[in-house]
Amino acid sequence: MTPTPTALLAMGPGIADRLFTPVQRARLTALVDTDPALVAHRLTGPTPEVARALAGAELLITCWGAPPLTADVLAAAPRLRAVVHAAGSVKHHITPACWERGLRVASAAGANALPVAEYTLAAILFAGKNVLPAAHRYRHLRVPHDWRAELDGHGNYRRCVGIVGASRIGRRVIELLRPFDLDVLLFDPYVDAGAAARLGAEKVELEELCARSRVVSVHAPELHATRHLIGAAQLAAMADGATLINTSRGSLIDGDALLPELVSGRLNAVLDVTEPEVPSAGSPLYDLPNVLLTPHVAGSLGDEIHRLADFALEEIARYAQGLPFADPVTPDDLTRMA
Repeated sequence: MTPTPTALLAMGPGIADRLFTPVQRARLTALVDTDPALVAHRLTGPTPEVARALAGAELLITCWGAPPLTADVLAAAPRLRAVVHAAGSVKHHITPACWERGLRVASAAGANALPVAEYTLAAILFAGKNVLPAAHRYRHLRVPHDWRAELDGHGNYRRCVGIVGASRIGRRVIELLRPFDLDVLLFDPYVDAGAAARLGAEKVELEELCARSRVVSVHAPELHATRHLIGAAQLAAMADGATLINTSRGSLIDGDALLPELVSGRLNAVLDVTEPEVPSAGSPLYDLPNVLLTPHVAGSLGDEIHRLADFALEEIARYAQGLPFADPVTPDDLTRMA
């Protein structure tokens, strides 16, 4: 009989209490030998209790705010063999030392992609109806008005939507768009025309996507090569009244180039992420009628985080049974992850 793995939770303060329901917590303690009340918020200079748990842990269960697994941390965890991350990106805590150790890593990025894609779908459909500017005008007019005439040319029939990046989220957005009468374009240098067609999109270059799309939604990973992927040239190519949606990372859009386009009212935007993560208190983004600015809420929140816990529990169960992870992360995957 396979011995029960010993595990330690490592994540930001308060996360573990929100992550697991009582039923999920009971399943966790049935799968692994762990104290769910003991959560490591730091692994460098830990408390004696955390240091003892880390030294004996075979499995680390992480989530948002997980401390980096540096070489020094790994040296203090000689039995550690695997990490299950109950969230999306592992870039903030999985270091090169983890791969050198040969740790197995799983991430709930696929589960976290679902609410982001749902947020994006809502944003795309609202953008097609020109909801943001129309709502602003309605709030100020407060009188009968010929809205059909004003919104002529808008709508969601045979309009073009551009998806930048065939990531998990990008692919899920394309899937969610299938029931609608929309033409979907895709830019991704790693996807050929045949693969794009199978997803339900037409492969095009970025400039063509920006020029043809009424809505452009960004889903590429944050890499050196993707910094300011949407810059002045791409923004200038977008049609008057088009909408830019970003639920990926703020660095993918050149904010200095975007702001004048928004202030002038030529473009609309739905921005769940910005650079910096929280705009300065004086930023026009907070007050522009053609901008929906949200505080990085497209991903899992509220009861949606229990989906991440369910994913983590399934991977923990597989590990406990000696099975490979269903959704493993490899070093090569980091070039395509947010």
